[in-house]
Amino acid sequence: MTVMREQFKAQMNKPWTLFFGVILLFWLKTYAVYQTEFELGIKNGLQSFLLILNPISSLLFFFGFALFFKGRKRAWAILIIDFLLSFVLYANVVYYRFFNDFITLPTVMHTNDAGELKDSAFALMNFTDVFYFVDTLLILGLILFKVVKPQAPIKRKKISLLFASAAVFFIVNLGLAETDRPELLTRSFDRTYLVKYLGQFNYQIFDAITTIKSNSQSAFASSDDLTDVRNFVEANRTEPNPEYFGKAEGKNVIYISLESFQTFVIGKEVNGQEVTPFLNSLVEDQNTFYFDNIFGQVGQGKTSDAEFMMANSLYSLPSGSVAMEKARNTYHAQPAILEQRGYTTSSFHGNGKTFWNRDEMYKSFGIQKFFDSSYYDMSEENVHNYGLKDKPFFEESMPYLENLEEPFHAKMLTLSNHFPFTMDEGDVDFPTPETEDSVVNGYFQTAKYMDESIEQFFNDLKESGLYEDTVIVMYGDHYGISNNHNKAMEKVMGKEMNPYENAQMQRVPVFITAPGVEGKQVHKYGGQIDIRDTVLHLLGVETDEFISFGSDLLSEDHREIVPFRNGDFVTPEVTSVNEKCYANPTGEKVDSEACENAGKYVKETLDLSDKVVYGDLLRFYDPEGFTPVDRNDYNYNVNQIDPEQEAPEQPKEQSNEHSKEH
Repeated sequence: MTVMREQFKAQMNKPWTLFFGVILLFWLKTYAVYQTEFELGIKNGLQSFLLILNPISSLLFFFGFALFFKGRKRAWAILIIDFLLSFVLYANVVYYRFFNDFITLPTVMHTNDAGELKDSAFALMNFTDVFYFVDTLLILGLILFKVVKPQAPIKRKKISLLFASAAVFFIVNLGLAETDRPELLTRSFDRTYLVKYLGQFNYQIFDAITTIKSNSQSAFASSDDLTDVRNFVEANRTEPNPEYFGKAEGKNVIYISLESFQTFVIGKEVNGQEVTPFLNSLVEDQNTFYFDNIFGQVGQGKTSDAEFMMANSLYSLPSGSVAMEKARNTYHAQPAILEQRGYTTSSFHGNGKTFWNRDEMYKSFGIQKFFDSSYYDMSEENVHNYGLKDKPFFEESMPYLENLEEPFHAKMLTLSNHFPFTMDEGDVDFPTPETEDSVVNGYFQTAKYMDESIEQFFNDLKESGLYEDTVIVMYGDHYGISNNHNKAMEKVMGKEMNPYENAQMQRVPVFITAPGVEGKQVHKYGGQIDIRDTVLHLLGVETDEFISFGSDLLSEDHREIVPFRNGDFVTPEVTSVNEKCYANPTGEKVDSEACENAGKYVKETLDLSDKVVYGDLLRFYDPEGFTPVDRNDYNYNVNQIDPEQEAPEQPKEQSNEHSKEH
């Protein structure tokens, strides 16, 4: 035994043993993650081979820096690099478990806000996750127990050869990837493709380069860059429907963001009980427009992305979020448009004003008043998970709402129907589907609670006298149940959840209730990008002068091509997922030519919208009759309450406890 131990120590202290041993362990760990945690959609033998190949170049590159150290410092350098790479890999695993996506540099750069999602993160962690750091602990043990002795220096020529080998592995990797996916680095909207073909860490490098490049675009942009944008927008502009234009002129507007709410819940029953009886009643309401073919189009910014699209008719970003990266840009947002027509503009949120950088983004939108968590009773019984519960949120918002000078534009963000979809005991009494998935089961209870809170709010509006003079726009902001819960959802929906069905599940409901206006059910295909112009036209506001990538849903010429942020899309005829074309509504695969024309439109509209946002191009364009927003006119650090209005009492020691959770 002693001889074997000495032989092991001798082997470990050869110049390259620890180095390549650690790389082998990390390669095995990465490959295990590919196979067990990520759904990379492997379709052929080449893609399977690339999963084996793609970690090698990045591991040689990163661990190669440890070779510049000698003695015991080299082992410590290997340990530190191993820990950092393990942390990045594990962070992506946890992130993927909910978002079905990979972390981007903008996400990392805003760790304060990411950290505030700690409840979700903890819910996604497992005891077995210690596996991701076993190799790190092993290296630490080898160092502490002095199994690894001071390492002999390695010649610079050999180190250079190692980095050259890393480059060769990457070039071979990229070449093989290009044979299966041409123009991978120039036309990939989907981060899954980058991880599948290039590997987790090469993707992170590519994402960092892309982020730096996008940040430089604004610095070098000019007014000439708007030419293609304006030509495209003009060529695709649709006229408002004269039957509805101006029908709600002069009315207040209240937007309600329905957190994580998907269309499949509308009309759904559990054990014979309706999940959303009040919202179901609005489907048939004579003063409500109900849109049942609207799709969520958000990127990584989720709720904040939906806010951005709804206000600006511009797409969210392919990486990160506008709220974080481009909050200080010049925009022609709906609140600013209405403010310049005499509206008081406001936002209500039972959370901290700095979360998702809203206190910066809202200034660019022209929002005058921002009632955040400091204006609400944030005592323990009123708060759950990510902030103020919906019922006290709506109840406590009413006095502020009633005191706004009319006409007003108000935005209200609900929170209770949020992952992991749990409720305090006694808040809701509703059965759950009989699945083994607690997330899916809980979703129906939190959706029921949200429905009750909205009904309460409608009743409060009627009692206050505001209802008859207000247009109420309610929309699902993004999906709640990710593809990771397909097994349970198959039981709920009674059908196989395949890529085609997953795309159909991105439907989010949109209700526009306008008392005095005859509503109807609208079955046209559309997205969140289309809401701004739809509402402005109902209010009698012309949008010809504004740059809009959306299309009025009530227009007879409404364009029914709905891009997703990753480049997938749906139309009434076809659905495109991962460049595969399916016929609607059968889901049958069809020739890719059936999706070709719509695909070209989708790529162009996303590219041009990105050009506007990344380049901050709206600073070069002043629509006729619109004055650019001056961010200095807005201050959310002063009291947002008018002198004659009293704020609800709240326990001071509780007021900020949950102000930065969402």
